[in-house]
Amino acid sequence: MSIGELQTIATVSAFIAFVAVAWWAYSPKNKKRFEEDAQLALDDEVEPTSSDETRNKDK
Repeated sequence: MSIGELQTIATVSAFIAFVAVAWWAYSPKNKKRFEEDAQLALDDEVEPTSSDETRNKDK
């Protein structure tokens, strides 16, 4: 395997990773989560949190 082939594989892999991250970021199912997270810095109110209402961002 030559250096040119390795560079091609690395370039294609990086492009696939970029497309995957962009697809995840602009996925409609993540829109609400990202909008809420964008407002966190602007919120002045401190909301009380209880142990029953833990937020799991991965679901």
